[in-house]
Amino acid sequence: MNDRRRMGHLAMAVIVLGLLIGIAAGGLSLLLLGIERVAMGFIENSSIPGPFHVSASRRVISVVVGAAIAALIWWVLRTRTTRVPSVGRAVAGDEMPWWQTTVHVLLQIVIVGSGSSIGREVAPREFAAMLAQRYLRLARWASTRFERWTYAWSDADRRMLVAVSAGAGLAGVYDAPLAGAFFSVEILLAEVTLEKVAVSLGMSALAAAVATAIKDAVEHGHHVFYVLPGLPSSGSLSLMVFAVLAGAICGIGGALFRAGSRWGEAGPRRDAGLLWRMPAAAAFTGLVAVVLPQVFGNGRAAAQLAFDPTMIGRLVPGFSNLVAVVGSRTVAVALILVVTVVAKAGVTILTIRSGASGGVLQPGIAVGANLGALLGMGWTLLVPGASPAAYALIGACALLAASQHAPLMALCLVMELCAAPLAFMVLAGIAVAVSCLVSTQLSRRPGTSRSRSQRN
Repeated sequence: MNDRRRMGHLAMAVIVLGLLIGIAAGGLSLLLLGIERVAMGFIENSSIPGPFHVSASRRVISVVVGAAIAALIWWVLRTRTTRVPSVGRAVAGDEMPWWQTTVHVLLQIVIVGSGSSIGREVAPREFAAMLAQRYLRLARWASTRFERWTYAWSDADRRMLVAVSAGAGLAGVYDAPLAGAFFSVEILLAEVTLEKVAVSLGMSALAAAVATAIKDAVEHGHHVFYVLPGLPSSGSLSLMVFAVLAGAICGIGGALFRAGSRWGEAGPRRDAGLLWRMPAAAAFTGLVAVVLPQVFGNGRAAAQLAFDPTMIGRLVPGFSNLVAVVGSRTVAVALILVVTVVAKAGVTILTIRSGASGGVLQPGIAVGANLGALLGMGWTLLVPGASPAAYALIGACALLAASQHAPLMALCLVMELCAAPLAFMVLAGIAVAVSCLVSTQLSRRPGTSRSRSQRN
């Protein structure tokens, strides 16, 4: 009888939290677009994924003002109020204060929408974890008054619900239920059981469906996050060999990006220097964006250019002049890809080091996609034929998996964001396996622990 009651309340928690998290994730996604519209006068989409047509001066003003406002409020939050723990600490039992968490989450959306180079995926995860804790607190209160109709959750159940709620937040904001489920099980819980997988998949799927319905209603139709023109529906022997080689190189790149992120997160975050470091990092990002607008934001613009390099000539300022200087359009595209890899990784790490809060999933996808596209250009000199999108997709999966040490989550997230054919998962899976092996060997040090981005 007790097991039946537990399963009933578990099902109710999945439905209630899935609906609430889906609404919150949809709202945060729309808020990001609204901030982009106010700050820079554009709304990102697959055709114009970044502020390429926004004046350079407005880009610089937008990112600096957004960072300055966020720095001031974060300084107050971190020094004058209750600390907001990471999602990993929330799963372990640390309380997430409701209004501080809400402000903290909104600030992350503000800095991404105004142009800072950092991921937005931590915000919905933190807000979802806070919602789960509030739901469990309400359930605990109700169990003392209505024992007949309620259920007293165990500590293990509480940990599971907070973790799967955080994964559902990721699923909702990116319409990626598989990635959300694997994030919960693979990273936060680090334990695979049939029940945990079922609960996580159920809540992530519901949150993704609700959030997507909200976004589609406002945006008048469903839109794939990344468009991959010419992507083959199946693999080939050539692409399999490329996946192995690219996986090894992206494993090295992922280990470096992981190390850089850790270095960034090790910086001071509660001192008054935050008030100048964040605006200074934002100003540097704005200056870089004068020539490379794709470094702005969470990484969608940079990744989309790699998935479809024909957009580089149409969107990147000064590209025709670069072609005239180097005498080759192909060489010019390769140079843009190289500079984007370095610039996007660099400004993201600098933004984290300055004291900003946020994620590294989308920046990791952007760096990996550009690295994969660059490697693909070299590969086509030996074995021509495949679409640039195929090489970029393999690179994005491999580098993200290597930097996060989460192969299943990374593979599913990129595949879902790109709506890639399932047959392509074999190629991406090969690259992910190789990259994780390489990255694990390079990152293995006694006593190391997960960085804040991984714990979140």
